[in-house]
Amino acid sequence: MKLKNPMLVVTDINKTVEFYKKVLGLRVIMDFGANKTLTGGLALQTVESYKEFIGTNSISFDGNNFEIYFEEDNFDKFLEKLKECEVEYVHPVKEHLWGQRVVRFYDPDKHIIEVGENMKVVCRRYLDSGMTPEQVAERMDVPIKFVNASMR
Repeated sequence: MKLKNPMLVVTDINKTVEFYKKVLGLRVIMDFGANKTLTGGLALQTVESYKEFIGTNSISFDGNNFEIYFEEDNFDKFLEKLKECEVEYVHPVKEHLWGQRVVRFYDPDKHIIEVGENMKVVCRRYLDSGMTPEQVAERMDVPIKFVNASMR
């Protein structure tokens, strides 16, 4: 068994493609009309075709029970770019207990997108502040092996 792609059902596939292109820099790598696959493996499916696939008209959006997660090396630069985009925020930037900064917002169909600071960048930030690898591992609640790998 091999997981191939997460797939989102969307009401306007062209609008959604443009959103993911503008906000996250993704592009279409396979186009089957009612289904498009974007870089990174994210697939989009039209709501009309998906209704046929599952045999129901009962498709719901805005469930707040699923998200697509991205990491960004230059989180501050991404935040500046995000200000130029028309997005509805789930919440503003916040820092999790382990020190990673994240922001969550909705795509056009209210699927939640999370963009987090790359975890290796978080490690390096703490190391650059003078913390020892052991202190960083404890602060972030990650294995020392992860911290050491982040130092390379």
